[in-house]
Amino acid sequence: MRQVKIFHKIIAANLANILLILVTGFLAYHSLDQVLTKLRFMEIADGLSASFLEMRLAEKNFFLYGEKSALPEIQAKIDETLATVKRERPDIVSAIGEAKTAGLESNLQNYGHTLQQAGTGGAPSQAKVRAAGHKLMGFMTYITASERTEVNRIIAGSERGLFLSFALILFTAVGVTLLLSVRVLGSLKRIEKAAHLISGGEFEKIEPEKSRDECGMAVSALLTMAGELRNREEQMIEARKLASIGILIAGVSHEIGNPLNNISMLAQNFVELYDRMNRDEHIEYVKRIEDETGRIQRIVKDLLDFARPRKPDFHETDINSVITKSMRLVQNMISVCNLDAQLDLEERLPTVYIDEDQIQGVLVNLLTNSIHACSPGDRLRLATRFNPGSARVEVEVEDTGGGISPEILPHIFDPFFTTKGASGTGLGLFVSYGIIKNHKGEMRVKSEAGAGTCFTIEFPVHGTTERSESCLISGS
Repeated sequence: MRQVKIFHKIIAANLANILLILVTGFLAYHSLDQVLTKLRFMEIADGLSASFLEMRLAEKNFFLYGEKSALPEIQAKIDETLATVKRERPDIVSAIGEAKTAGLESNLQNYGHTLQQAGTGGAPSQAKVRAAGHKLMGFMTYITASERTEVNRIIAGSERGLFLSFALILFTAVGVTLLLSVRVLGSLKRIEKAAHLISGGEFEKIEPEKSRDECGMAVSALLTMAGELRNREEQMIEARKLASIGILIAGVSHEIGNPLNNISMLAQNFVELYDRMNRDEHIEYVKRIEDETGRIQRIVKDLLDFARPRKPDFHETDINSVITKSMRLVQNMISVCNLDAQLDLEERLPTVYIDEDQIQGVLVNLLTNSIHACSPGDRLRLATRFNPGSARVEVEVEDTGGGISPEILPHIFDPFFTTKGASGTGLGLFVSYGIIKNHKGEMRVKSEAGAGTCFTIEFPVHGTTERSESCLISGS
């Protein structure tokens, strides 16, 4: 069964409300027209009643005082009243109907005919004239009272009708608004939930959408996008794995291949020249082979440390104490190289949530690199500060050494990239960068050839959301 779209529901609801408003307006107009017609008749009735009273007063003068002039006066009033009824007959008929209008004319004519008979000395007696006048006044009183009651009934009915119509319109508008709001808000919540699941990579937890209205179609489109993202993510992960494996294999082959070639050449030369060399030369060849073997061992050790890192042991820590310990470890190297070491540590820093040993290893690695890049008399500076805007603690390792050239700078965190030649494995900064990322931190570098280098590390303050996430990762 095809589901009605929200757009159609809104149109239908608006059309229903418009129809209700039109019906209410028509009924209100009809009731108002009836009231105005009745009020117009009441004005006419008041004039007729006044004329009837004048007729009865002249009738009384005729019978009590014998005023002969009273009859022509009454007849003139009757003729005038009949003319008024004839002139206003459409309004009177609209108000009281044809039957009552005819009854009014009949009673008025009967009263005039009875008076004429009395004036000519006819049979009708004074009692018959009074009875005809009384009947005329009674009929007029009855009509007037009925119309007043009818006006009150129309007004009361209009009030009830308007109230009910207003209540129905209000109920329809509020009901439709609530239904649409619930539907739209429900879809928005499903979209929000799906977006959170997508951001967390939990594509399999996203439930399919059954509704086919606009909101349902939006959710379905989001789910389709999620499925496509999942496929793209899997493809990208696979591609990255292959690329990483390729880089790793190429790096390992290159790094291990050089010392192996050296060992092979040394061994061949040692065999060929053994008889012509003295004991010291034999020892020198063996030491060179031992050095190349040690180089391979260092490469393998760094690879194992990278491939099988130990589980972090996070604790709430004062970063200044870790920096102080790290400086003590390299103090001898600083003294031998005759460097100007400075500590610029901000007091009362917020604590951070870190593995102290891992971070100390990162700092020692950065300090060692800076020392190797410096010349006697250069400055080495460690600084800490709190950035309230990002709620992070920042650590800077800065030197005034030789710096890093612009073409090399983008690659310093790549695996097996080194500027130290045979003495470096190219994994120190790569591993350090990974450790900082595991701490939900950031590491960046600024350098200028010949002017020095500055590494900046950012740690989230202990107790923030980022720290909580790192805690969950360490416990998984």
